[in-house]
Amino acid sequence: MQNLFVDQLNAFEKLRTFKVGALFMEPGTGKTRTAYELVKSVESINYILWLTPFQTKENLRSEIDKCGGFTCELDIIGIETLSSSDRTYLQLTNKVQKHNTFIVCDESLKIKNWDAKRTKRIVQLGTYTEYKLILNGTPLSRNVLDMWAQLEFLSPKILGMGLAEFKNTFVKYTTITKKINGIKNTKEIIDGYENIDYLYSLIKHYVYECDLKLDVSKQYQSRNYSIDADVAEEYARIKEFMLNHEYLMFRNNNIFIELMQQLQHAYCCTSNKFEVVENIMEHEHEDKTIIFCKFIRSRDAIAKMFPDVKVLTYGKHAYGLNLQDYNTVIFFDKTMDYALRLQAERRVFRSGQKNNCTYYDLTGNVGLEAMINRNINKKETMLNYFKRVSFETFIKEL
Repeated sequence: MQNLFVDQLNAFEKLRTFKVGALFMEPGTGKTRTAYELVKSVESINYILWLTPFQTKENLRSEIDKCGGFTCELDIIGIETLSSSDRTYLQLTNKVQKHNTFIVCDESLKIKNWDAKRTKRIVQLGTYTEYKLILNGTPLSRNVLDMWAQLEFLSPKILGMGLAEFKNTFVKYTTITKKINGIKNTKEIIDGYENIDYLYSLIKHYVYECDLKLDVSKQYQSRNYSIDADVAEEYARIKEFMLNHEYLMFRNNNIFIELMQQLQHAYCCTSNKFEVVENIMEHEHEDKTIIFCKFIRSRDAIAKMFPDVKVLTYGKHAYGLNLQDYNTVIFFDKTMDYALRLQAERRVFRSGQKNNCTYYDLTGNVGLEAMINRNINKKETMLNYFKRVSFETFIKEL
């Protein structure tokens, strides 16, 4: 219990008297450490099942070891495994039933869809034990409809209502029915949420929410680079090939993500990009700097060029690492996913950070880079962008 920050201590004090609870704590506020202390405080348990996104398993185990570990058995299982492996699910069911178990579900939005196999399996596992905790870095108010399955996992008694009643009570939606080839298709469109105060009154005892508040600042700097002539030719060739009418017909127009990946990979190691990083490193400390890359090719090249810099990738390394000893981040390759970008920023801007943080964005002189910048600034996912713009607009921006 030593060295807990105020929000961590407040969360512990609020939830330690309950057998179930939810930590809705923004990235960087230390929810893993808080969860660790809550689990450790229950002396009667002899088995811990910690469910987490597969890519965070290694980082999570490292964090738990730093906290001191557990004296009883601990299994860290990728949430995705529960839907893909019947064998693992049966083994876990057997273990949870035989032990006095504490189940922690990290990134609990992974169990938002009641029709998904993994959601039903996690909820079923929860019926075999009294001790359960869910963790998430997203404020509760942003995902009201997704809350039902998560609270059902904790205890059906919290809400005391089924999914249909929950939707009708808290969600405003429009039902649209269309006839296509004589077959009726029904679609629900969420218009907003209502009765939120009533929802909070039902769950307030079991939920702790907090935002990240630090006395240090974040500074963003942009650095532009130009791609090499041969890289520009490759960029144009990929675009022309993949936007060819016959190729689009063959792929049924589902080429957007693949196209963006190939285009970005084509210029990820252009020479001027490394020159820009060299210039940045003349003013920064290598042992305090993290460089985020998207591709193996760029990651290996940066690691070779700057051996004392910590080089990480999005996805696997954007979640779960506590790196507050660093205070400079260079985004060498851009990510199209705002959530991954935010997670990457919060690796250093988090509870325990004592220095101001600086983020460098590298932007190339091609349309794709500008497109990604606009989406990140708007906090918009690329999927929503594709839905919003016309095909002609997309091609023009590239």
